[in-house]
Amino acid sequence: MNFELSDELMDDILFSMEDQETEFCIDTQRGIVLNREDIAEGAEEAEKDRFIYIPDWDSSSGFRLMEHFAASLRNPLLREELGAALNQGRGVFRAFKDILSQYPEAEKLWFAYKEKEMKREIIRWYNALREEWGMSLIGLEPEDTRDLVLEDFRFREYRENDLHAAQSLHALCREESPLMETLWIFPAEYSLVAETGHGDFAGYIAAAEKAGILHIYALEIRHEYRGLGLGETLLSRFLEKFSPAAEKTNGIERINIELPRIHEGFSRVLLRFGFKAQVVSYSLERPAGSEAGEGSF
Repeated sequence: MNFELSDELMDDILFSMEDQETEFCIDTQRGIVLNREDIAEGAEEAEKDRFIYIPDWDSSSGFRLMEHFAASLRNPLLREELGAALNQGRGVFRAFKDILSQYPEAEKLWFAYKEKEMKREIIRWYNALREEWGMSLIGLEPEDTRDLVLEDFRFREYRENDLHAAQSLHALCREESPLMETLWIFPAEYSLVAETGHGDFAGYIAAAEKAGILHIYALEIRHEYRGLGLGETLLSRFLEKFSPAAEKTNGIERINIELPRIHEGFSRVLLRFGFKAQVVSYSLERPAGSEAGEGSF
C-alpha cells in the first residue's frame, strides 16, 4: 500500500532514523511513524503491506556523513581539525561535535548539511518504493545549506568601533601570509563589514579610488567563518555599489584586488565575477647567512 511523503512525515522519519536503538515502521494506512513495539501483536504478519520499515541509518552511516562534510569544507584549518578527530579512533563522534562547537557558523552548516543529506536518503528510499508501486518518481531537492547559513549574516557600513576588530583580523591574516606586501587601509573610502546575527565581527572589505581605479586593499574573513561562502557574498554585496546599474559609480573604470598565494583558491570566485589576472608575482627566499658568490654583482 502506498503513502504520501509529506513534509511532516519526512521530519518524523528523519528524527526516528537517529534513534538507532529502536525499530520504526511507517503505518501506510495512517501515514505515521510507529515504534515496532507499538504494532499490535500479529498485525504486522497479517497486514504485511501495511507496515514498511524506515530507511536504515547506523553509526557507520553517520561517520561517512561526517567524513564527507569535513572534506567539503573550504576552511583548511577546520577541515584539518575535523580530519584529525575522525582519525583518532574512540570517541570520534564526541570529538567531532566538540570541535564544531568552537565554530558556531560551521556548526550550523553541519546541522543543515546533515539534515539535507538525510532527507536525500529518505527521498531515494521513497522513490525506490514508488518504482515498486509503478508510480513516477519525485524530484524534491532540499534547500542549499550554505544559503541557509549565510542568511544569519548581516552586511553594513563601517562603524568606528570596527577598527580594533579589523586590525586584529588583519594581523592574523598577515601571520598566514607574511610575504604579502600590500598597502592596508581601514577604514578606507569604501568599507563594508559582515557580522553574525549576534553582532560579532566576521569580516570586512575596504577599498579606495585613485585615478579611476578602485583598489580593494583588504577582503578578510575570520577563520571560523571561512568556507561558508561569506567572502564571496561580501564581495558581491560590495560590487553591487559599482555595477553599471548603480546610480553613482564615481567615474570608476576598473577594480583591482591583490590575492595572497595562500588564498589562491579564491581566484575562482574572482573569475566568476569577471576579474582577470593582470600580474603574477614570484619570490625566492634565500637561506639565512648566504653570501654572494664569486662573479656576482
